[in-house]
Amino acid sequence: MSHILSPELLRRPVHVLVVGCGGNGSAIAAGLPYLHQAMLVHGHQGGLDVTLMDGDVVSATNCVRQPFSQAEIGHSKAVVLVSRMNLFWGLDWHAVPEHFCSGTSVDRVDILIGCVDTRAARRVIAEKVTGRSSVFLWLDLGNHATGGQFVLGQPWNWRNKRSATRLRTVAELFPELLDLSLDSDGQPSCSAVEALERQSPFVNPTLANHALALLARLFRHGSVAYHGAFVNVAEGRAQPLAVNPKLWRGMRRRGQRHWRGEQGTAALAGKRKRPRPSSVGMV
Repeated sequence: MSHILSPELLRRPVHVLVVGCGGNGSAIAAGLPYLHQAMLVHGHQGGLDVTLMDGDVVSATNCVRQPFSQAEIGHSKAVVLVSRMNLFWGLDWHAVPEHFCSGTSVDRVDILIGCVDTRAARRVIAEKVTGRSSVFLWLDLGNHATGGQFVLGQPWNWRNKRSATRLRTVAELFPELLDLSLDSDGQPSCSAVEALERQSPFVNPTLANHALALLARLFRHGSVAYHGAFVNVAEGRAQPLAVNPKLWRGMRRRGQRHWRGEQGTAALAGKRKRPRPSSVGMV
């Protein structure tokens, strides 16, 4: 079974909102111009129109494994990244130096890419893209020390009607990622050494490149047979999430049990166990 891209997203510029400009967000942002250029070369009508959103400023710790320099400390992450891309690529993309919240408008957003690090932030995104929203697709990325996952879904809203083939979102497949009681109270470390010990330096770009490759395939061929994957850098493997309603039902039932850190038993490919999803993404 495959997911077919809406024809509307081939006839005009695609409005993309990237929420979070940390590890995953900055890696996604760096790859989006390449996707934009590839779409134009293959005849897309307008490519991408991208907005980066993040209320954080660059810190000294960010300069260790995120694409920021010492000279940019104290400046808005979103503004720094967009200014850099616009200058290099000749683009006219946009920056919003604010945190995504319940008052944020997603009226003109076609694809929302969430790169957030808390369940609370992911929950706000889930609420905004469902119901009266017109968002076509929600791509969510989350990571831990040596890997992570990305899930492309169609939020249940007035544009994406209820159907057996609608791509299930990360919130539907892994409801534990929206459970506020599971969020840690600890703050991100201000130590560069601790930051590197908590996370391998190439997790974010590896995860982002896999996610971008999925979008590239979707816009190049108009369909995909998978809509996400679990990526493990330590073991050098990626486990795809197939477009499969039967699989979605099984994953959702298991997720609703809030197995709190234990591996599930749903198969993503063959009879492999479902890896534990991570909510981390922005730190």
